[in-house]
Amino acid sequence: MNRNKRCALETLSVAWPLINWRKAYSEVESLQSRIVKATKEGRHNKAKALQWLLTHSYTAKLLAVKRVTENKGKKTAGADGVIWKTSSQKLKAVGTLKRIGYKAKPLKRVYILKKNGKKRPLGIPTMRDRAMQALYLMALDPIAETKADTCSYGFRKRRGCADAIARSFIHLSRPDSATWILEGDIKGCFDHISHQWLMNNIPIDKQVLNQWLKAGFIEGKQLFPTSEGTPQGGIISPALANMTLDGLEHHINMAVRGKVRGEGFVKRNKHKLHLIRYADDFVVTASNPDILKEKVKPAIEMFLSERGLMLSEEKTIITNISEGYDFLGQNVRKYKDVLLIKPSVASFTSIKSKIKDIVDSNRGTNAADLIGQLNPVIRGWCNYHRNVAAKDTFAKLDDYIFKLLWKWAIRQHSNKPRTWIRKTYFKTIGRQNWRFAALCGKSVQVSICKAMSIPIVRYKLIKGEANPYDEEWNNYFASRGKKVYKFPQ
Repeated sequence: MNRNKRCALETLSVAWPLINWRKAYSEVESLQSRIVKATKEGRHNKAKALQWLLTHSYTAKLLAVKRVTENKGKKTAGADGVIWKTSSQKLKAVGTLKRIGYKAKPLKRVYILKKNGKKRPLGIPTMRDRAMQALYLMALDPIAETKADTCSYGFRKRRGCADAIARSFIHLSRPDSATWILEGDIKGCFDHISHQWLMNNIPIDKQVLNQWLKAGFIEGKQLFPTSEGTPQGGIISPALANMTLDGLEHHINMAVRGKVRGEGFVKRNKHKLHLIRYADDFVVTASNPDILKEKVKPAIEMFLSERGLMLSEEKTIITNISEGYDFLGQNVRKYKDVLLIKPSVASFTSIKSKIKDIVDSNRGTNAADLIGQLNPVIRGWCNYHRNVAAKDTFAKLDDYIFKLLWKWAIRQHSNKPRTWIRKTYFKTIGRQNWRFAALCGKSVQVSICKAMSIPIVRYKLIKGEANPYDEEWNNYFASRGKKVYKFPQ
């Protein structure tokens, strides 16, 4: 950015809310598009120069501060206890995002519970370190997206769990599809990635990257050094982990299929090998278990060992499609010749438990407030599973919620007859009877979200090579989401 533009933005940013954010995003996106073009052309020095330009741009620094002060962690302080709340604090913070003299502070160690009862360690960076990571991620992500595996869907822009599940359906649904699956899980992926590998292979400012990797963490007022792993909990960590695992698909193909006369892979995939990865969780399909056991698994172990990683023996198993497997909260299984993907038992149990906890903790709350707490949870879970064969599960969830709410209403009014409770809390809305509802205020009626009212749609898989930072794909991304396909039950 030239000096005149910078001065114009600095003058404009006297009041934070008055900053022209549309213009700021446009300028950064223009630089990111140029980084993609240089990377595709193999002009790595040009891409590096554009990265330097972006990370020193006042506009990009504004957006970095905006991101960390508006996301979910905006009220969570790091080890220094500092939070940027006011406009003046945010504007002052922009001036601190400098490479020269930058030294990352240790992370604050916290723990969150995992599904298996164990605790997952997270490191909370300071606001300044988060903003620096957001700034450098703007320069790194266009390269990461350009070089990413087409089978990778986790923590990537415009991709998600629905893409991984849709690809699973494509590769496993046909009568002649693969019948064996290797369910892979990497042991402590974020915590064990080799620092040396990251320093040698991640196209980012090495001085700044080293600061994040060697920052250490504070637990119980004691400083612990970090000799491996990425700062899990940091903004840039998912991108670093994805880039570490990119190339796994190619490595598996090399190990199993080999090359023909130096001209790439054999076109005919006779072993029906397909990798589907979401962050560090992945599955590999094949026509027989011996290929997975004797070639694919050793190839994966070799690939990971170079990066300081290893497979979890406990969670890495080989399964037949007739037995089914759980992936991203959904169960994928073939019943004779029909592949059905449904919400997993564990996911269904988890949502029931969450809803029960909300109902039980609101025994003295009015019905409208209870509905306000339940609806986002119900709607969010159903929207996640709306792309698979989930109607039967939705019906079971509605039945479970009805029984919980009926018991809640009886507890609220133990001295009232059942007919009074029914008339007071369970209404007829349209064609639906016994719909739990209440007045919010004097005239607005709110009702419980019915899982069965969430439409089931067929998700359209994103094209593997689609790049959200590449201008050539603008029309493609603009057109996505317009067509809705019904999913067969």
